[in-house]
Amino acid sequence: MAESAVTFLIERLATFTEQELKLLTGVRKELESITKELEMIRGYLKDADAKGESGGAVKVWVDQVRDIAYDTEDILDEFTYLQQQYQRHGFVGFLYKTVNSVKHLKLRHNLATQIQDIKENAVQVFAKWENYHLNRFEQSSSSNSTCEMLLGLRQNALLLPNAELVGIDEPREKMIGWLVKGETRLEVISVWSMGGSESFKINELLKDLIKQLYGEINQSVPHGVETMDVASLKNLVNEFLQRKRYVVVLDDIWSIDAWEHLKYALPDSNCGSRIMVTTRSFDVASSCKEPYGHVYNLEPLTEEDSWTLFCKKVFRENSCPQQLEVLSRNILKICGGLPLAIVTIGGVLSTKEKTLIEWDMVHRSLGSLLESNDKLKNMQKILSLSYNDLPYHLKPCFLYLSIFPEDHLIQSWRIIMTWIAEGLVREREGLTLEEVAESYLYEFTARSLLQIVRTRHGGQVKGYKIHDLVHDILVKKSNELNFGVKVAEQKTNWNQEKVRRLSIHNIVGNIPENQSFTHLRSLFMFGVDTVPKSSMRALFSSFRLLRVLDLSDAPFEKLPNEIVNLFHLRYLSLRRTKIRELPNSIGKLQNLETLDLKGNFVCKLPSEIFKLKRLRFLMFYNISPVSINESHKQVVIWSLVDLQVLRDINVSQGEGVTRELGRLTKLKMLGLRGQRREDGVDLCSSIEKMRNLRFLDVLSEGDTVLDIQYLSDPPIFLQKLYLKGRLEKFPDWINPSLENLESIRLVGCSLGDDPLEFLQDLPNLVQLRLDNAYDGREMCVKERGFQKLEILQVFRLKGLRFVSVEKGGLSRLENLSLGHCKMLEKVPLGIEYLTNLQVFIFSEMSDEFVTSLNSNEQGEDYWKVSHIPTIFSLKFSRDGSVTTTMLNTHSIQPSSNERIGLVACEEED
Repeated sequence: MAESAVTFLIERLATFTEQELKLLTGVRKELESITKELEMIRGYLKDADAKGESGGAVKVWVDQVRDIAYDTEDILDEFTYLQQQYQRHGFVGFLYKTVNSVKHLKLRHNLATQIQDIKENAVQVFAKWENYHLNRFEQSSSSNSTCEMLLGLRQNALLLPNAELVGIDEPREKMIGWLVKGETRLEVISVWSMGGSESFKINELLKDLIKQLYGEINQSVPHGVETMDVASLKNLVNEFLQRKRYVVVLDDIWSIDAWEHLKYALPDSNCGSRIMVTTRSFDVASSCKEPYGHVYNLEPLTEEDSWTLFCKKVFRENSCPQQLEVLSRNILKICGGLPLAIVTIGGVLSTKEKTLIEWDMVHRSLGSLLESNDKLKNMQKILSLSYNDLPYHLKPCFLYLSIFPEDHLIQSWRIIMTWIAEGLVREREGLTLEEVAESYLYEFTARSLLQIVRTRHGGQVKGYKIHDLVHDILVKKSNELNFGVKVAEQKTNWNQEKVRRLSIHNIVGNIPENQSFTHLRSLFMFGVDTVPKSSMRALFSSFRLLRVLDLSDAPFEKLPNEIVNLFHLRYLSLRRTKIRELPNSIGKLQNLETLDLKGNFVCKLPSEIFKLKRLRFLMFYNISPVSINESHKQVVIWSLVDLQVLRDINVSQGEGVTRELGRLTKLKMLGLRGQRREDGVDLCSSIEKMRNLRFLDVLSEGDTVLDIQYLSDPPIFLQKLYLKGRLEKFPDWINPSLENLESIRLVGCSLGDDPLEFLQDLPNLVQLRLDNAYDGREMCVKERGFQKLEILQVFRLKGLRFVSVEKGGLSRLENLSLGHCKMLEKVPLGIEYLTNLQVFIFSEMSDEFVTSLNSNEQGEDYWKVSHIPTIFSLKFSRDGSVTTTMLNTHSIQPSSNERIGLVACEEED
């Protein structure tokens, strides 16, 4: 974490020195000098940062380095903030600058003084390191104690009898099969699961392997092994295993590079040898299995197996007392199916009195138990290893996740935008910052530090969650490093002098007026119903360096006046607030990059919003279309040339709006409302210029024809296409050349020709929704049609009478929904061929259709759908209630949320 802060600061210093050409000569030299000091310090930080929680002198030194980095960054941001206060333009600006030239000079002198103080501190901290030789002092003791703890836990696991093991039958059988069956060639079995990591050196691991190999044949280790280099050690292992059939288990391989070193020591003598690798990295697991092998993802235990293991650990052979079952299951939920967590917490509970009072205390104080209980400390150390093993540039990004409440669904776009706004994402050649941030999320997922809980059809991730125990560790470490503060209750101890990130949960208490927020970089509110006026003043009056302000769902009806003075603000979310309008002064936020207005009551945007030249993401989605103030619309919208997201803008008024949209060549997402027929040519011309477009959503005005036929060269990266309006013919450009197209929605198109005929050859289409999109009587899926489609939703095709699916079509379909197709009396012909279909749901269909599927009355078509696990019918009442009828006995009735999810459109974030 400290290394990351120093590296980021070095980059900031270089940029700052280059941009501030008017700096005093002395200031420039001091900045260059402190940069050199920081570069020397950074050379020692990588090892020290890994030992950041070991205590003692190393921790003190790392804390001092981190504080220097934070303080320097604050000084640079404060200087930039104050400097822009003095800047004006035109003749008035000239007079203003003349009058304030003394203030400018004083400002630069203050900067020089502050930088000099920082430099002296850096020199002193560097000297301490050299004097005490800290880089050698704690290395062995810290790593050895951790490794000894892990070794002890693993040795204990080996002593468990089979009866104590839960949820391993299926993995065990699969592992045994892979080990003893198959070809005689060497194969690698990789087991990937959540866990810690151990950064052993390759030579030490090879020495340990040699000792074990020679121990197996009761021979002494060859002379000179302790002094051999890596190449010699690998040769020795290789020679020992030549022409032998062997099984080698490599536990917790931490990197692809480590595997690349080790695999060449393990020969393939075509004797049926096997290598088993365990790892917490999916990338490592995938790499190990090449060219021959298997990857097994060791999933968390099921709820049933988790309960069995918990009861065995806590109650031994006895069952859980009835009065403790609810509390026990609540505690178990925190473990998230992780055996290590279940056993660890179970071990703690097994020593407690079996009373409600005692167990409720454990449940409420589970977070503090991580610090006060030795067994849970071991759990904490194991989980902390995964954090410590992160590359330095990923640590602040991971710590940033502590801002979100426990069990909170973290939307991918939200965390990506806030990371970028905070400056935590580093530029990488050939990639956008968003793409780099996505790679960070992938890294956390591959290391099992994040859990994917929502994906779009097609595999794109929408949301994540953090395991509760990992979240506890993140919050603890975040507080230790003064990275962020969580306010979870009304009485909060404000004991930090410099709060840099603030997350307010549920209640905003009375914040002391003397509490300073001048160093704050991010502010989030979650579940806050009211904000006292005194706290409003304390919060918003001292923001000067704020970059991220997320007020989603907060109880604001008016934008606080102080917000428009936040010069450094990059990210502003007012999603689902009660705010009805934005002030004209919003144009003062010159560094704003993301403005999220979805779900609030803003119906017009002030023209001054288009002074925000750095704005890249402009999101609003309301019941009534948003329109720009008419008098300015035609001259300002295309000035936001950096926009990547523009949703959902009304283009029904004003001449040439759709034509000028072509200037926004960086757009990735575009949503238009009120599209007019006469603007069709201009719209198509503009879309062709948007080569990075991924998402296009166009709604026509009223019953107007949606004229979108003129696209001769559509964006090749287009992934989602939503057309809402009457089409005279199916657009020719929607064809197999759109290889990235994954999702299509056609609503109100009233086509005369079967749309399936044009869509079924799209190579990667995963989701298709047709809603009042076709007026014909028949639809047909040909053999090998829709080879990737997983979800098909067909609604309100009022003339539809017959649907057929040829064998081989829709081979991957998992979810089929039919609704309000009253003329359709039979299920699709050929539905029996859809062997992957998991859910069949229909609503408001004809009585003949429902009767034909009735299993109790021997419906004539029931046999065609009897292989589908879940079949049910929905009936909607005028009051909004839903009646569900299950049509097969082996299906599992979904919850109300799941039912809605199966029928309703998935809203784009």
